[in-house]
Amino acid sequence: MNARWHASLTADHRIQASIDATAIAHNLALIRQRARQCARPPRIWATVKADAYGHGLALVLPGLVDADGIAVQYLSDAHACRQAGWQGPILVYAGLQSASEAALLNIPGLHLVISHAAQIDWLSARPPRPEAPDVWLRFCGDLRLAGFDIAAYGRADARCRELAAQHRIGQIGHLNHYAHAEDEDGIAAAHALFRQATRDLPGPISTCNSAAMWRHAGHMAETDWIRPGLALYGASPLPGTHGPALGLRPAMTLTARLMSLQTVAAGESAGYRSSFVATQATRIGLVGCGYADGYPRHAASGTPVLVNGHRSQVLGCITMDVTMIDLTGIADAVPGAPVTLWGAPGLPVETVAAAAGTIAAELLCGLTARVPLVAHAAHPA
Repeated sequence: MNARWHASLTADHRIQASIDATAIAHNLALIRQRARQCARPPRIWATVKADAYGHGLALVLPGLVDADGIAVQYLSDAHACRQAGWQGPILVYAGLQSASEAALLNIPGLHLVISHAAQIDWLSARPPRPEAPDVWLRFCGDLRLAGFDIAAYGRADARCRELAAQHRIGQIGHLNHYAHAEDEDGIAAAHALFRQATRDLPGPISTCNSAAMWRHAGHMAETDWIRPGLALYGASPLPGTHGPALGLRPAMTLTARLMSLQTVAAGESAGYRSSFVATQATRIGLVGCGYADGYPRHAASGTPVLVNGHRSQVLGCITMDVTMIDLTGIADAVPGAPVTLWGAPGLPVETVAAAAGTIAAELLCGLTARVPLVAHAAHPA
């Protein structure tokens, strides 16, 4: 088990990320509810790549028991899922990374995404097996980061059907990922091209990430498997919208502690290169969190935090180990007091991401090994 995973909060944690599996279960149920609005509801691949978007695989699995399958990035992640107790289907987005990985396909219920011809070559060298992995051919679409273009797609499908007849692979499906799913007009042209590439080809279809589910809900009726990621963890997939506004519950709360306090007189400065200059006497708190923990270096002055539930803000620049915050007017702020950096009601991770010029997924995935992940059923006060 990952050394960062802890069963409960301990007093000596300088910083910790509380992971709420019940929030993940709620978000999955909300996604299932949206899917059931279709006449033929699609099944759900719950995406847990990047160690479950930084939440810790073992900590989120209790919230995903009702998923139809889980999706990971690499084959080694699939083995980790089995070791963590997941017994259902597993989709591997990156498929095989080398010919040698073809010898490691001994996991029942395995599904491989096939993005280039070499992966088919590696599977063709594999001996026939009674339980061969299913494969999903990836269309390059408008994202173009991986997959077969429209000219090569049919040839790839034909090769895979030969392997299926030889029992080297199982069922063949078709997968697409949209580049502009969060935009109102972001899917129609790309989806039409995907349907052209897969026309008359048998097999299940998988499209729709979190953004597509919310912005283009009608497309769920045309797919057999949807692949939510960010929404499972309570963050919004739509720009300018916070997860709670969509009915989602944040699954991570990042909390640190006040290390010390000081008062800076008007005209005095603090921080590297005098990044904060006081315009009036200011009570400053030093929080035991910095960019070495994964808090964004470019979070601007004014980025909100919560101190004992009181709203405050970042002052100056974020350092490797310390963040300065404004404690003026917060009388109960004392060394050791909790400081919520994101995730509590009223402080969604999207707000911090916007202040740092990035996206919520980067913050969630970016916590470093210095931050313990703690199973917690409720947000800290």
